[in-house]
Amino acid sequence: MDMLWSGWGDPAKAAPLPDAVTGLLRDLLGVTPRESGPSTLDGIELPAPTLTHEARAALTAALAAPDALRDDAESRIRHTRGKSTPDLLRIRAGEVDDIPAAVVLPAGHDEVLAVLRACAAHGLPVVPFGGGTSVVGGLAPETKRPFVALDLRRLDQLLAVDEVSRTATLQPGLRGPQVEALLNEKGWTLGHFPQSFEWASVGGFAAARSSGQASAGYGRFDEMVLALTVATPEGTLETGRAPRSAAGPDLRQLILGSEGALGVITAVTVRIRPLPQKRVYEGWRFASFEAGATALRRLAQDGPRPTVLRLSDETETFVGLAQPDAIGAADTPPSSGCMAIAGYEGTEEDTAARRAAAREILLACGGEYVGEEPGDRWEHGRYNAPYLRDALLDAGAFAETLETAGFWSTLPELYAGVRDALTGTLTEAGTPPLVMCHISHTYENGASLYFTVVSAQGEDAVAHWAPVKQAANDAILAAGGTISHHHGVGTDHRDWYAREIGPLGVRMLQAVKTEVDPSGVLSPGVLIPVR
Repeated sequence: MDMLWSGWGDPAKAAPLPDAVTGLLRDLLGVTPRESGPSTLDGIELPAPTLTHEARAALTAALAAPDALRDDAESRIRHTRGKSTPDLLRIRAGEVDDIPAAVVLPAGHDEVLAVLRACAAHGLPVVPFGGGTSVVGGLAPETKRPFVALDLRRLDQLLAVDEVSRTATLQPGLRGPQVEALLNEKGWTLGHFPQSFEWASVGGFAAARSSGQASAGYGRFDEMVLALTVATPEGTLETGRAPRSAAGPDLRQLILGSEGALGVITAVTVRIRPLPQKRVYEGWRFASFEAGATALRRLAQDGPRPTVLRLSDETETFVGLAQPDAIGAADTPPSSGCMAIAGYEGTEEDTAARRAAAREILLACGGEYVGEEPGDRWEHGRYNAPYLRDALLDAGAFAETLETAGFWSTLPELYAGVRDALTGTLTEAGTPPLVMCHISHTYENGASLYFTVVSAQGEDAVAHWAPVKQAANDAILAAGGTISHHHGVGTDHRDWYAREIGPLGVRMLQAVKTEVDPSGVLSPGVLIPVR
């Protein structure tokens, strides 16, 4: 099933905002309904496909299936950009100036390799496309040339399971639910559950260094990866012969996070875990974000580590975004303080022991146990926030997210700096916002911060947001944070990523790209500045 072309996910799961939320938007933020609805799929006027006869012939020769090259309007629209709020606003307005000229659907590594060589031979940019969930411009190359979207959905097999070593080899087109279904049948789990889980793909998890909501227990996706197979215009790269190695720099780490700019991932070997016997999630309330963050830090540094560990600030807790399915519900009045969710997965014995030991830490840090209901509500609604974003756009509001990470000692400054940049810039522009934040991933040495911003759209919502995003990005770097913890770099963050790694770091990446992609056809402008 394809995602909704003009929004998130399954159209059947979309729901309007509760009246209470609509009233809050109007009274607090001055949000008014849009005068007209979004464009319809069949109402969007497209530029004609612009592949040369020679390029089309080369691509056709590279693909075995007769329907593996598509340039019909719907296929091209569904592969236009990703799912950031500016992406959705532009596609809803019928803006398709950066639409792919065609979509190709290879069925295996050799076909991917052949497609890349054909693209290189004809100077045709190519962008890998997994679940289409990028929110940082990763699917919108910076090029004036026609380009093709390389859809990996036909590479959707579980290639191998090594139960002795506890590994599985997956093709990149598998989506999160498919991975879990295939592994669960054999008694295993990957344990990777990002908010985009229902739609994002294995290749995307690796290419963007994805982090799942159970990362406290299972780790980030890049920590799960043991081996990669990568197709490039210059040939095949195989990385990962053992769990760890001292044989030079680890090339896996070069490919992880490379976002299609250095090659197309065609197989990923990951570590797997036994299916948990027990899953339990619970809620804790703290008087302040600072107090809650201290409790999370203690658990992350000294243990025991819950499988899921997250903390919403006062605003996010009050609005109810800590439990998305509860927003606007009559039986869940606004909450005070800060809501934390702790979850435990594993054997009955291990889960009970970690839960009991963590309880002592949380109580000692001033936490108030509020039962399993908040945890159950979070689990039930944890993939629904993007649908809420669509409903806010439908109601005339602007809603967007951004995230970062930093060391524990710098986290308060990072939190305040980004929040102030968002609030100040939008207020000066005449659209005072609601800014919410949560900690969703914790480490011994630091944590991530995930911000949600809601405001009125302004006359031109995309242009209105651009200086706000710039101010937030500047604030992240000024406070010592990284420009992205798990969304990736894409084109939206590329210039700040260049500042983060410095000129020498940029030249190193450009040198690698020149070696594997001398024609510069792989996702131009994504991640790596064009020379």
